[in-house]
Amino acid sequence: MNPLLSIFDVLLTPLYILGAYFYGYYVTKKNIREKPEYEYFTKGLMIRVTGAIALGLVYFFYYNGGDTTNYYQTSSAFGNLIFKDQDDFWLGWLGDGKGYLFQFDNSTGYPVYWPRDHHSFFVVRLLIPIVTLGLHSYFATAILVAWITYGGIWKLYQTFLSEFPTLKKELAIACLFIPSCVFWGSGLMKDSFTLSAVGWFTFAFYHFFIKKQRKLSYGLYLLIAAFIILAIKPYIFFALLPGSILWLSNNVVKKINHSFIRFLATPLILGLGGITGYIALDKMGDNLGQYQLDNVLDKAVVTQKDMKADYYGGKTYDIGEFDASIAGVITKAPVAIFAGIFRPAIWDVRNAVMLISSLENTYLLILTIFLLIKLKIFGFFTLIRKNPMLLFCMLFSLFFAFSVGLTVANFGSLVRLRIPELPFFVAGIFMLRHLYEEKSGKKVKF
Repeated sequence: MNPLLSIFDVLLTPLYILGAYFYGYYVTKKNIREKPEYEYFTKGLMIRVTGAIALGLVYFFYYNGGDTTNYYQTSSAFGNLIFKDQDDFWLGWLGDGKGYLFQFDNSTGYPVYWPRDHHSFFVVRLLIPIVTLGLHSYFATAILVAWITYGGIWKLYQTFLSEFPTLKKELAIACLFIPSCVFWGSGLMKDSFTLSAVGWFTFAFYHFFIKKQRKLSYGLYLLIAAFIILAIKPYIFFALLPGSILWLSNNVVKKINHSFIRFLATPLILGLGGITGYIALDKMGDNLGQYQLDNVLDKAVVTQKDMKADYYGGKTYDIGEFDASIAGVITKAPVAIFAGIFRPAIWDVRNAVMLISSLENTYLLILTIFLLIKLKIFGFFTLIRKNPMLLFCMLFSLFFAFSVGLTVANFGSLVRLRIPELPFFVAGIFMLRHLYEEKSGKKVKF
């Protein structure tokens, strides 16, 4: 047995699974009469728990370790410090432990990540209390992570449902049941926390700015979610913030009743929204670190060249050469977006994990092409422009796909890094189909 696993994983895992199930059952029973969408609550929670366990099994017995086991090993070692040296524990968990010699030994275990790796170590900080609640069992901890981070996914589902209440089943598929999101976004990984934070951010932004419900709780959700995203994966903000501001701008435009004034105001308001997003990202330069606007294009070029090196064993793709300029990057937008959404494709498959992802991508590509044909391409973009939430979904997913497709050339990284865009893109496809059916009076089945 792997040294990170123990008899407690066998004994505790069923108990934590039952705990998650009864929690889901309680929440469903409490809410389903007033909110019918809660028929999916327990199903969504349990599929996430399954995904978290599956991720652990794959990493322990197929990959023989990796990011998820490293996060567990590090957070467990720091958690054990409380029994040996409480000063070290508090310094490691909440303080600035850079360069500090912590008192690790065989009784505590040894960490893999250290405070100087601040993005990865922030995840460790989040995991330390969860590992403690999981009694230092990997799989019990994984179940708790799936359970805790599920809240953001569920809030994202409810946010989409607020604007499209008839798409209960379709939006549940988009938010709760996409295989890649379930597998990569449920367990002990950065992606579970960032995906959940994106859901909380969208939920809070919608209620605070779009619905103008100025509750303190929404403001706190917004700030905490933004903080978590910036602390773990700052590049997500490159897509999330501009898309959100344009969502708000387009929502303002839609409320202008006079058609001629709306026609004149649209480019001005959307332009101001875009400029505001750019300025906000520029001002956040210190927090974005290597993802500052001044550095990101150079980083994209370097990353692409590095990822295409021979030592990645052919599990890479090539979008072609480009230089670190706006014009050079824009020329690669179509192929980068395609890669960020629809690859790995069937012809890219090199292993079982890539096969599952490629089947998902192939189905998604077929749906997209089908809608493009039905809407005659121009109608596709017309419907997107007319609905603010749909516009946000597509802007975020396209911006995100562009940034990931541009800077990541390794399929192993791509299948994991792209998951924040998938609920938005798939939900957008279902929203488009719904709007097309309303406009044309024709049913579209897929």
